[in-house]
Amino acid sequence: MRRNMMRVTGAVALSAALALSAAACGGSDKKSGSGDTVTIGFMGDLTGENSGIVIPPKQGAQMAIDAYNATNPKTKITLKTYDSQGKGEQAVPLAKQAITKDKVVGMIGPAFSGESAQVGPVLEEGKIPSVSPSATNAALGTHGWKYWHRIVANDNVQGAGIGGFITRGLKAKNVFIIDDQSEYGKPLAATVKDTVTKGGASVKTGAIDPQGSDFSAAVNQAKGANPDAIFFGGYYAAAGKLVKQLREAGVKARFLSGDGSLDKGLAKGAGGANADGSVIGCPCLIDPTGKASEASKTFSTAYKAKFNADTAIYSAEGYDAATAFIEAIKAGNTDTDKINAYLGKIDVPGVSKQIKFSPTGEPAAADVYVYQIKGDTLPLLGKASEATVS
Repeated sequence: MRRNMMRVTGAVALSAALALSAAACGGSDKKSGSGDTVTIGFMGDLTGENSGIVIPPKQGAQMAIDAYNATNPKTKITLKTYDSQGKGEQAVPLAKQAITKDKVVGMIGPAFSGESAQVGPVLEEGKIPSVSPSATNAALGTHGWKYWHRIVANDNVQGAGIGGFITRGLKAKNVFIIDDQSEYGKPLAATVKDTVTKGGASVKTGAIDPQGSDFSAAVNQAKGANPDAIFFGGYYAAAGKLVKQLREAGVKARFLSGDGSLDKGLAKGAGGANADGSVIGCPCLIDPTGKASEASKTFSTAYKAKFNADTAIYSAEGYDAATAFIEAIKAGNTDTDKINAYLGKIDVPGVSKQIKFSPTGEPAAADVYVYQIKGDTLPLLGKASEATVS
């Protein structure tokens, strides 16, 4: 009963916040009635080749902060962006700038796993609490960082969910797995491999250099394996090129990938219909029709009104990451240590899930969803543990 009441209360509060979000126009530029303002950073690839999966969480975060600022609170929030282009060598100096010059009290991000691994020690030393809306590498949660959190389930959870879907939902018996050799793609692919092997499928593997353009070695390996399904661990820019080359080589196996490929850019890069039927897994919720959650439908409507864009990968998780900081600041915490302490005990409804963290900074919720490419759309099929495809 108490849990249900929390959900009702949270839905009411969320609806009110989303109504404000739709009406707010650049709330972060308004002057605070009290003059008190704190700065929260957002770090990720905002202009690079994979920016399509980082701009949505940035907009989700801005939406939450604008709605909060529109209530004319005692302490307003400025969201300052740091465009790392997903590269650790750019992210590290930006993190140092955020701490020493911009005096941020929290960081949403970094967005990608590789840059998160490099920036984590910098934020830890600076005692800056962070909440990533999208970094999924499982090892990030094993460093003992006290100021680090993420909203999404890690790649061990994601890989197991996608792997289970391949053997259960697709009933695939012969699987070919390709990775991009990155800190994100390689371990995700390894977890998928372990899971489908345990599920009774035979597996062969290959790899690509995502900076290259000729994937013929991996494509020829895949063609020779004659698989039922192909899984790719990597990002959508390379995934699109890979699908195109697979189809041109006559490989018709079902293509699957993880959250890094959940973007319309995959289908565009693949040449339109080449990607149709591909399945993308993600520990994120994109649910504009309210199939999984009425709150996500309400959020999607408000997001569309504000940005004239559909919700996309990690839009909701960006909103929820910002909400975690907003709740801490609403409770009167503006010191980084106090904000971090609050994050350690937060337990409030979000758009994508209940916002609650384990002692290691992992999210308490661990659902994995699957989406299927249809033209330039990515409709939700459902939870990976339950969904099927025709």
